[in-house]
Amino acid sequence: MTEKRKSDRQKSFLRGIISPTDCNYTTIGCLVSDFTETGARLYFNSPQPITENVDLHIPIKRKTIRGKVVWHNGNEIGVAFKMNAAVDASHSSDGDLSTRVVQLEAEITALKKLIKRLQKNIEIESEAV
Repeated sequence: MTEKRKSDRQKSFLRGIISPTDCNYTTIGCLVSDFTETGARLYFNSPQPITENVDLHIPIKRKTIRGKVVWHNGNEIGVAFKMNAAVDASHSSDGDLSTRVVQLEAEITALKKLIKRLQKNIEIESEAV
């Protein structure tokens, strides 16, 4: 099997956050794997409808890189980084992004509790009938 990569692959298991370049408010968490200077493999919990161009933010590296989706297979996508791919993240710092992630995780937890409470109410009402 011939190697197609232009640079050495680094196995990694980094938390990443991608956002389509055409939408500033949509973010999707992922696992960054097979990281190279020219691209990466991204894993998701479920198949994602991803646009062609994305910004990949890797909090631990404090980097945001612009990339293009070059392949898609189920829960995985391959992203090729664009030349001079570092993105000016002045509009959202790592602190702002981290704060937003914490807020969203808290909202998810609250919504899960609400769902459980509503499910119990439905069970109680169905037993009363």
